[in-house]
Amino acid sequence: MTFRKIFLSGLLVLLAGCGGNRPANFDGKTPVLVLEDFFRGETVAWGIFEDRFGKLRREFRVDITGDWDGKTLILDERFAYADGERASRVWRIEKTGVRTYEGHADDVIGVAKGAVHGNALNWQYDMDLKIGDSTLRVHFDDWMYLQAPGVLMNRAYVTKFGIEIGSVTLTFLKPGG
Repeated sequence: MTFRKIFLSGLLVLLAGCGGNRPANFDGKTPVLVLEDFFRGETVAWGIFEDRFGKLRREFRVDITGDWDGKTLILDERFAYADGERASRVWRIEKTGVRTYEGHADDVIGVAKGAVHGNALNWQYDMDLKIGDSTLRVHFDDWMYLQAPGVLMNRAYVTKFGIEIGSVTLTFLKPGG
């Protein structure tokens, strides 16, 4: 192997190791996110979807009702899109450990898995995303960050075959939070 190939291979390995968030990077950050506490009761969120070129494709509001029974968090989400479309999703999220969660929803393929570290949740899942009259199976790498009591920021990276096709940005607010 030539020096150039060895150098480029080493550089790629180094860059791959440096990229992206890691849940453990948020250990010790406050305020501490307790998913079932934040989403218990009424929550409202405003969000946008941007394609991979940064073009705004959709704007929406989500009204969420959360119910926690000590093991399962039920999130009833009602979406109102700027174009007049309405949609809903019901999440059933089980607390599986001190930091870990697993979730199910009708349009989620298999099981969504996530872990909380400090003020952040990383949540990953595959979903059949409705686009017009058809669906596209995509992967979500979803990050939520508790900024202050009652304020949760969410950034989800949407990929297909490992290529980013867009991102979702949401701000969740607790009434009176």
